[in-house]
Amino acid sequence: MGTPTIESEEHRALRKAVAALGTRYGRDYFTRVVAEGTHTDDLWAEAAKLGYLGVNLPEEHGGGGGGIVELSIVLEELGAAGCPLLMMVVSPAICGTVIARFGTEEQKRTWLPGLADGSRKMAFGITEPDAGSNSHRITTTARKEGGDWVLNGRKVFISGVDIADATLIVGRTEDARTGRLKPCLFIVPRDTPGFGRSPIAMELSAPEKQFELTLDEVRLPADALVGDEDAGLLQLFAGLNPERIMTAAFALGMGRYALGRAVDYAGTRQVWKEPIGAHQAVAHPLAQAHIELELARLMMQKAAHLYDAGDDLGAGEAANMAKYAAAEAAVHAVDQAVHTLGGNGLTQEYGLASMITAARVARIAPVSREMILNFVSHQSLGLPKSY
Repeated sequence: MGTPTIESEEHRALRKAVAALGTRYGRDYFTRVVAEGTHTDDLWAEAAKLGYLGVNLPEEHGGGGGGIVELSIVLEELGAAGCPLLMMVVSPAICGTVIARFGTEEQKRTWLPGLADGSRKMAFGITEPDAGSNSHRITTTARKEGGDWVLNGRKVFISGVDIADATLIVGRTEDARTGRLKPCLFIVPRDTPGFGRSPIAMELSAPEKQFELTLDEVRLPADALVGDEDAGLLQLFAGLNPERIMTAAFALGMGRYALGRAVDYAGTRQVWKEPIGAHQAVAHPLAQAHIELELARLMMQKAAHLYDAGDDLGAGEAANMAKYAAAEAAVHAVDQAVHTLGGNGLTQEYGLASMITAARVARIAPVSREMILNFVSHQSLGLPKSY
């Protein structure tokens, strides 16, 4: 009888293969790309060639036929090697999933093969300056005009718009029956007239830039609408749950990378008779960080399995919990890694200090930890809503 395992042999093999790819590039590659102001095109292209970018997309459209379980493994292992690909969260996980589940056959044929083989990218636009975590306050609107849609609004903190062929924009349309605004998703090609972008200066070391978007009378054909006009909320959360799961994978990879650097340092850095890792004041915090990362991974795996099984409700709860746990674990792991290295932890040579800012992103985006606690207290525990 074999030893029980949470991951299948195929998943363990996938982890090993992706880890090998990540090791060939590593943190030095990532740091150089950031310093040069360029993009991780080489790694993106090789990951695509090996089938990793589209591992979650349908086989009939060039993907691997897997799910978010497999895609989260890919992102986590690249992150653990020090070279995460943020656009994996957006392009195949959010946009690819939404189009695969709800897009028309034409939309699937047009977009999924390119998203799967890495030749095309898609950004995702939901956050707005005056809405923040409250998606019910989204003011980007879409009105019907003849056979077209016309969009107006603003978006902020949208990743990778400059390198994306299109952006999946969350807008709101008026329900003809109730007059209320309801969410809908539109594919907006990058060069569409009226679709403007301006970069946001960030104190963040990342190849992917952040943008503010303006939509000024952006006219789109009828087939720019993804899925059913009356099923926008379902379609929206079909993208948001993978986003949370993949953010957890991103955070876990980052935490594992930082912890690995700290463990290597603690095992070799000698100030007294033994390496500093022999002292409990150094060893125990690192052990605690490892435990927290492993626990967060378990919740991420649960969320991914629920999502791939079609349990959107169960996946929603687990995805929020996974994102929360992974973000907290990553922040703690990075902080402890820097502290373990002391002054060396703040040097460019070791490359950990810049991760202090990067780790906090997972606490803030795509939804704050406070909003996750609101969700859990209300949805999971049945407590009254506070907002």
